Amino acid sequence: MGKRLKLAGIGCGGRTRTYMMLAARMPQYYEVVAGADPNEERLRQTKDISCNPNFRCFKDDREILSQPKLADVMIIGTQDSHHFEPCIKAMEKGYDILLEKPIATNISDVIALERMAVKLGRKVLVCHVLRYTPFYTKVKEIIDSGALGEIATLNASEGVDPWHQTHSYVRGHWAVTANATPMIVAKSCHDMDIISWLIGRKCETVSSFGSLTYFTSANAPKGAPTRCVKGCPVGQSCHYNAMHYLGRHRRWLQYVFDHSKTASDDEIIDWLAKSPWGRCVYRCDNTAVDRQVVSMDFDGNANSTFTMTAFSQGRNIEICGTKAVLRGGEFTKHNLGCDIVVSDHATGDTTKYSVNADVGGYAGHAGGDPGLVMNLYEEMSKNDPAQMRSSITQSLQSHLMGYAAEESRLSGKTIDLNDFLLKNS
Repeated sequence: MGKRLKLAGIGCGGRTRTYMMLAARMPQYYEVVAGADPNEERLRQTKDISCNPNFRCFKDDREILSQPKLADVMIIGTQDSHHFEPCIKAMEKGYDILLEKPIATNISDVIALERMAVKLGRKVLVCHVLRYTPFYTKVKEIIDSGALGEIATLNASEGVDPWHQTHSYVRGHWAVTANATPMIVAKSCHDMDIISWLIGRKCETVSSFGSLTYFTSANAPKGAPTRCVKGCPVGQSCHYNAMHYLGRHRRWLQYVFDHSKTASDDEIIDWLAKSPWGRCVYRCDNTAVDRQVVSMDFDGNANSTFTMTAFSQGRNIEICGTKAVLRGGEFTKHNLGCDIVVSDHATGDTTKYSVNADVGGYAGHAGGDPGLVMNLYEEMSKNDPAQMRSSITQSLQSHLMGYAAEESRLSGKTIDLNDFLLKNS
């Protein structure tokens, strides 16, 4: 290997700190050198995990980008609505980019960022971490081996998990679509990306249906207050009671409350009395859907469906090929004790596969987080940026699918992706 890659970060929230922590564990490849965030506590935590006494702290993207170039790769880990400007400026400064998904909050900005990366010759790797998981890596390997034959249909689903839905998409940062990103992009652009990657063909048309139905005022229990800390007549039986942050869901606080690990119960209750995460889930201002179905037609007559639901947990996939069927995911693991099963049409034989998601002592995103960081050095060494496994050029396709799905959901029309691309370019 050559010299170590120097990493810096803009936005030192959970995602950036995770990548930097993993990178710091691989000093033969990476040196974590700087971070920018207006929150001093997040900067302190980032410096601590960098294992670099010379780590430099900056108050925001403007300050760090006003300096001479500090690193080889800039991690953009800000909220969705603040990806575009710092990414453009960092590329202009000469940085290659590790960009948290989604790329941007509208498809026009996604297209503009991809074109700027190509124009400047920058390597922009999008954090589609599922491409780097042992599970989907194995699925891709089986497809590429020809064992399934030609893909006819691919059906996938994602159960967001009811608590995750309320934490992030009812009470949290992505609750109000107008201020963030549509649910199908914010949460499920991973899934759109995996479908695009596995089928390996161009998506041509998309249609979609979905709605916000359950987490609304119409379903609020009688007498429920606006905040759970005020006491609720059904609080003890409510799965979504914010007081669960003091108990079985306490781990979720680390993503939104900087002092959660040292805070007392009384301090957490005081915080819940003022923060968005203390609100009754039926009395929020949320607009993100809690269910959505997408149908996709690909070049070569391959078809795919995807279901996102708040009311299940985990991902599942079924790929029907001309030679065999592959099934895998949460249901397969729970019922068959393995991750993937391939059933051959001709012989009736089944082959079972198990994969290990614990990579490098940390299994975040089913091994996708460490998988991404372990591959980052090699990805950034490739001569052609478009050939990186999750390059911005490759990720443009799945973002088009996601944003087209949202347009279809709102308009009730089937969206032609060529027309959609031209309209938003």
